[in-house]
Amino acid sequence: MSRNHHGRASRAVFAALALTLAGCGGSSAVGPGTTSAPGTTASTSGSATPTGSAAAAAAVAAVKTAWVTFFAGTTSAATKISLLENGQQFTQVIDAQAGSALAKGTTAKVIQVTQTSPSTADVNYTILINGQPALQNQLGRAVLVNGEWKVGANSFCALLALEGTKVAACPATG
Repeated sequence: MSRNHHGRASRAVFAALALTLAGCGGSSAVGPGTTSAPGTTASTSGSATPTGSAAAAAAVAAVKTAWVTFFAGTTSAATKISLLENGQQFTQVIDAQAGSALAKGTTAKVIQVTQTSPSTADVNYTILINGQPALQNQLGRAVLVNGEWKVGANSFCALLALEGTKVAACPATG
């Protein structure tokens, strides 16, 4: 009985995470559990890189803000949809999680942002529930869409796949 209850609790945590995180990543196949690739790194701690500039620092800050806001359980569904690449395609999933008490306790901590091109960045992050790490050291992708940094749809799809949720907007995996 205890084992079954633990399994349900774990699935509930992953479901809430996936729904709350609605969009962690980008338009590549970057997903949970992967590690950061080498590249020009701009850390969220504010340290400069050899090729760093004010524009690169601004991009890192914008990515961090988008991710933290998107994954915050207190952020409205409408705002989450606006912060997710192709967010309108995920409206039903994001709306469904909006009332979850577990989802409301979810936050993200951005560890590092690595801009991989002018319009993409890898984001190393940890998801917390009520302040406790639930998914640690994940890699997602942020994408620049019409001048705004957004959580990449493919990374969100990877989180949905972890919990077994299928969404038409997500490519079939196999």
